[in-house]
Amino acid sequence: MIANRDTAAVAFASGCRYARAMTRTWLCLAGALCLAALHSALPTPSQAAKPKKEPPAQSPSNAGTSNTESLGTVGAWSAYALRDKTGRICYLVGQPQKVDSAAVARKAPVAMVTHRPSENVANVVSFVEGYPLKEGSEVALEIGDQKFELFTKDDSAWASTAELDRTIVSWLVKGRSAVVKGIPQKGKPTADTYSLAGFTKALALIDKACGVKRAEAAPQENPAQKKPQSKKKARPAKP
Repeated sequence: MIANRDTAAVAFASGCRYARAMTRTWLCLAGALCLAALHSALPTPSQAAKPKKEPPAQSPSNAGTSNTESLGTVGAWSAYALRDKTGRICYLVGQPQKVDSAAVARKAPVAMVTHRPSENVANVVSFVEGYPLKEGSEVALEIGDQKFELFTKDDSAWASTAELDRTIVSWLVKGRSAVVKGIPQKGKPTADTYSLAGFTKALALIDKACGVKRAEAAPQENPAQKKPQSKKKARPAKP
Protein backbone atom coordinates (compact mmCIF):
# COMPACT_ATOMS: atom_id res chain seq x y z
CA MET A 1 0.00 0.00 0.00
CA ILE A 2 2.84 2.40 0.84
CA ALA A 3 4.50 1.69 -2.49
CA ASN A 4 1.27 2.36 -4.30
CA ARG A 5 0.81 5.68 -2.49
CA ASP A 6 4.38 6.68 -3.33
CA THR A 7 3.86 5.81 -6.99
CA ALA A 8 0.63 7.81 -7.09
CA ALA A 9 2.33 10.78 -5.44
CA VAL A 10 5.14 10.75 -8.02
CA ALA A 11 2.64 10.55 -10.87
CA PHE A 12 0.60 13.41 -9.42
CA ALA A 13 3.66 15.61 -8.96
CA SER A 14 4.76 14.89 -12.51
CA GLY A 15 1.30 15.74 -13.78
CA CYS A 16 1.31 19.04 -11.92
CA ARG A 17 4.64 19.89 -13.54
CA TYR A 18 3.11 19.37 -16.97
CA ALA A 19 0.07 21.43 -15.99
CA ARG A 20 2.28 24.35 -14.99
CA ALA A 21 4.28 24.09 -18.21
CA MET A 22 1.16 24.04 -20.35
CA THR A 23 -0.37 26.92 -18.42
CA ARG A 24 2.66 29.05 -19.21
CA THR A 25 2.46 28.00 -22.83
CA TRP A 26 -1.20 28.95 -23.18
CA LEU A 27 -0.66 32.32 -21.51
CA CYS A 28 2.11 33.06 -24.01
CA LEU A 29 -0.06 31.94 -26.94
CA ALA A 30 -3.07 34.10 -26.09
CA GLY A 31 -2.49 36.63 -28.83
CA ALA A 32 -1.25 34.05 -31.32
CA LEU A 33 -4.40 31.97 -31.29
CA CYS A 34 -6.61 35.02 -31.46
CA LEU A 35 -4.92 35.94 -34.75
CA ALA A 36 -4.98 32.39 -36.10
CA ALA A 37 -7.37 31.20 -38.74
CA LEU A 38 -9.26 29.31 -36.05
CA HIS A 39 -9.86 32.53 -34.18
CA SER A 40 -13.64 32.47 -34.39
CA ALA A 41 -13.98 28.99 -32.92
CA LEU A 42 -11.12 28.58 -30.45
CA PRO A 43 -10.98 29.78 -26.85
CA THR A 44 -7.98 31.93 -26.00
CA PRO A 45 -5.26 30.04 -24.10
CA SER A 46 -5.70 32.33 -21.09
CA GLN A 47 -9.34 31.30 -20.91
CA ALA A 48 -8.50 27.67 -21.48
CA ALA A 49 -6.02 26.96 -18.71
CA LYS A 50 -5.48 29.93 -16.44
CA PRO A 51 -5.18 28.90 -12.77
CA LYS A 52 -7.69 30.68 -10.59
CA LYS A 53 -5.04 32.10 -8.25
CA GLU A 54 -2.73 33.45 -10.96
CA PRO A 55 -2.90 37.11 -12.03
CA PRO A 56 -4.91 37.73 -15.19
CA ALA A 57 -3.12 37.07 -18.45
CA GLN A 58 -2.35 39.98 -20.72
CA SER A 59 -5.09 40.74 -23.17
CA PRO A 60 -4.74 39.56 -26.78
CA SER A 61 -4.31 43.15 -27.96
CA ASN A 62 -1.29 43.58 -25.68
CA ALA A 63 0.19 40.11 -26.14
CA GLY A 64 3.31 39.99 -28.29
CA THR A 65 2.21 38.43 -31.57
CA SER A 66 4.82 39.81 -33.96
CA ASN A 67 7.01 36.75 -33.36
CA THR A 68 4.19 34.29 -34.03
CA GLU A 69 4.63 32.28 -37.20
CA SER A 70 2.00 30.15 -38.91
CA LEU A 71 3.71 26.98 -40.10
CA GLY A 72 0.73 25.70 -42.04
CA THR A 73 -2.62 23.95 -41.75
CA VAL A 74 -3.26 20.33 -42.72
CA GLY A 75 -6.81 19.11 -42.38
CA ALA A 76 -8.15 20.17 -38.99
CA TRP A 77 -4.63 20.67 -37.58
CA SER A 78 -2.77 24.00 -37.60
CA ALA A 79 0.89 24.41 -36.67
CA TYR A 80 2.51 27.51 -35.13
CA ALA A 81 5.79 28.71 -33.68
CA LEU A 82 6.67 31.68 -31.52
CA ARG A 83 9.36 32.89 -29.17
CA ASP A 84 8.93 34.06 -25.59
CA LYS A 85 11.48 34.97 -22.92
CA THR A 86 12.29 31.28 -22.31
CA GLY A 87 12.89 30.45 -25.96
CA ARG A 88 11.12 29.00 -28.95
CA ILE A 89 7.72 27.30 -28.64
CA CYS A 90 6.15 25.14 -31.35
CA TYR A 91 2.64 23.79 -31.12
CA LEU A 92 -0.20 22.39 -33.15
CA VAL A 93 -3.90 22.87 -32.52
CA GLY A 94 -6.73 20.63 -33.69
CA GLN A 95 -10.51 20.86 -33.61
CA PRO A 96 -12.86 17.89 -33.27
CA GLN A 97 -14.74 16.60 -36.28
CA LYS A 98 -17.72 15.63 -34.14
CA VAL A 99 -18.87 16.97 -30.76
CA ASP A 100 -21.33 15.13 -28.52
CA SER A 101 -21.94 17.35 -25.51
CA ALA A 102 -25.67 16.97 -24.94
CA ALA A 103 -26.91 19.99 -22.98
CA VAL A 104 -23.52 20.97 -21.53
CA ALA A 105 -22.70 24.65 -22.09
CA ARG A 106 -19.12 24.84 -23.33
CA LYS A 107 -16.58 26.71 -25.38
CA ALA A 108 -14.97 25.14 -28.44
CA PRO A 109 -12.88 22.08 -27.45
CA VAL A 110 -9.34 21.77 -28.84
CA ALA A 111 -6.41 19.38 -28.81
CA MET A 112 -2.77 20.51 -28.61
CA VAL A 113 0.74 19.11 -28.86
CA THR A 114 3.52 21.43 -27.70
CA HIS A 115 7.34 21.54 -27.84
CA ARG A 116 9.46 23.80 -25.62
CA PRO A 117 13.04 22.79 -26.50
CA SER A 118 14.61 25.44 -24.26
CA GLU A 119 13.08 23.60 -21.29
CA ASN A 120 13.74 20.11 -22.72
CA VAL A 121 9.99 19.61 -23.05
CA ALA A 122 8.48 17.98 -26.13
CA ASN A 123 5.34 16.13 -27.21
CA VAL A 124 3.18 17.55 -24.43
CA VAL A 125 -0.37 16.40 -25.22
CA SER A 126 -3.31 18.36 -23.85
CA PHE A 127 -7.03 18.73 -24.39
CA VAL A 128 -9.18 21.75 -23.57
CA GLU A 129 -12.73 20.56 -22.95
CA GLY A 130 -14.25 24.03 -22.78
CA TYR A 131 -16.20 23.47 -19.55
CA PRO A 132 -15.31 22.91 -15.86
CA LEU A 133 -14.39 19.25 -15.44
CA LYS A 134 -15.56 17.32 -12.40
CA GLU A 135 -12.94 17.63 -9.68
CA GLY A 136 -10.86 14.49 -9.35
CA SER A 137 -12.16 13.04 -12.60
CA GLU A 138 -10.06 11.79 -15.50
CA VAL A 139 -10.49 12.39 -19.20
CA ALA A 140 -10.51 9.22 -21.28
CA LEU A 141 -8.66 9.22 -24.60
CA GLU A 142 -9.33 6.40 -27.07
CA ILE A 143 -7.26 5.86 -30.22
CA GLY A 144 -8.40 2.69 -31.93
CA ASP A 145 -8.21 -0.05 -29.30
CA GLN A 146 -5.82 1.96 -27.13
CA LYS A 147 -7.20 3.71 -24.05
CA PHE A 148 -5.43 6.36 -21.98
CA GLU A 149 -6.40 8.21 -18.80
CA LEU A 150 -5.48 11.89 -18.48
CA PHE A 151 -5.46 13.91 -15.28
CA THR A 152 -7.53 17.09 -15.20
CA LYS A 153 -7.43 20.64 -13.89
CA ASP A 154 -10.18 23.21 -14.44
CA ASP A 155 -11.32 22.59 -18.05
CA SER A 156 -8.18 20.88 -19.37
CA ALA A 157 -6.51 17.46 -19.37
CA TRP A 158 -2.89 16.27 -19.68
CA ALA A 159 -0.85 13.11 -19.69
CA SER A 160 0.86 12.60 -16.35
CA THR A 161 4.33 11.66 -17.62
CA ALA A 162 6.67 12.36 -20.54
CA GLU A 163 6.61 8.65 -21.39
CA LEU A 164 2.83 8.70 -21.68
CA ASP A 165 3.02 11.85 -23.84
CA ARG A 166 5.37 10.11 -26.27
CA THR A 167 3.20 7.00 -26.34
CA ILE A 168 0.04 8.98 -27.06
CA VAL A 169 1.72 10.95 -29.85
CA SER A 170 2.99 7.73 -31.44
CA TRP A 171 -0.57 6.38 -31.54
CA LEU A 172 -1.98 9.67 -32.81
CA VAL A 173 0.48 9.44 -35.71
CA LYS A 174 -0.69 5.95 -36.63
CA GLY A 175 -4.38 6.34 -35.83
CA ARG A 176 -7.34 7.45 -37.91
CA SER A 177 -9.38 9.13 -35.19
CA ALA A 178 -9.26 9.89 -31.48
CA VAL A 179 -12.19 10.12 -29.07
CA VAL A 180 -11.92 12.28 -25.94
CA LYS A 181 -14.45 11.73 -23.15
CA GLY A 182 -14.86 14.15 -20.26
CA ILE A 183 -17.07 14.45 -17.19
CA PRO A 184 -18.38 17.96 -16.45
CA GLN A 185 -19.16 19.29 -13.01
CA LYS A 186 -22.77 19.51 -14.12
CA GLY A 187 -24.42 17.58 -16.89
CA LYS A 188 -23.80 14.38 -18.79
CA PRO A 189 -20.38 13.18 -20.02
CA THR A 190 -19.16 14.54 -23.35
CA ALA A 191 -17.41 12.83 -26.26
CA ASP A 192 -15.40 14.62 -28.94
CA THR A 193 -14.10 12.84 -32.03
CA TYR A 194 -10.95 14.16 -33.69
CA SER A 195 -9.99 13.14 -37.21
CA LEU A 196 -6.28 12.43 -37.34
CA ALA A 197 -6.01 13.11 -41.06
CA GLY A 198 -3.28 15.72 -41.36
CA PHE A 199 -2.00 15.24 -37.81
CA THR A 200 1.27 13.60 -38.86
CA LYS A 201 2.13 16.34 -41.37
CA ALA A 202 1.25 19.10 -38.89
CA LEU A 203 3.39 17.36 -36.26
CA ALA A 204 6.30 17.23 -38.72
CA LEU A 205 6.02 21.00 -39.15
CA ILE A 206 6.45 21.74 -35.44
CA ASP A 207 9.13 19.04 -35.12
CA LYS A 208 11.19 20.78 -37.81
CA ALA A 209 10.58 24.26 -36.42
CA CYS A 210 11.74 23.27 -32.93
CA GLY A 211 14.42 20.74 -33.92
CA VAL A 212 12.62 17.73 -32.45
CA LYS A 213 13.85 14.49 -34.00
CA ARG A 214 11.39 11.64 -34.29
CA ALA A 215 12.39 8.11 -35.18
CA GLU A 216 9.96 6.35 -37.48
CA ALA A 217 8.82 3.33 -35.53
CA ALA A 218 5.76 1.38 -34.53
CA PRO A 219 3.57 2.96 -31.84
CA GLN A 220 4.95 2.53 -28.35
CA GLU A 221 3.22 0.18 -25.97
CA ASN A 222 0.61 1.80 -23.79
CA PRO A 223 1.92 1.51 -20.20
CA ALA A 224 -1.64 1.23 -18.89
CA GLN A 225 -2.39 -1.76 -21.11
CA LYS A 226 0.75 -3.80 -20.62
CA LYS A 227 -0.10 -7.40 -19.94
CA PRO A 228 1.80 -9.12 -17.14
CA GLN A 229 4.09 -11.79 -18.45
CA SER A 230 3.12 -15.28 -17.43
CA LYS A 231 5.81 -17.23 -15.67
CA LYS A 232 6.87 -20.40 -17.42
CA LYS A 233 6.70 -23.49 -15.29
CA ALA A 234 9.99 -25.21 -14.89
CA ARG A 235 10.11 -28.69 -16.38
CA PRO A 236 10.97 -31.45 -13.95
CA ALA A 237 14.47 -32.74 -14.37
CA LYS A 238 14.82 -36.09 -16.14
CA PRO A 239 15.75 -38.92 -13.83
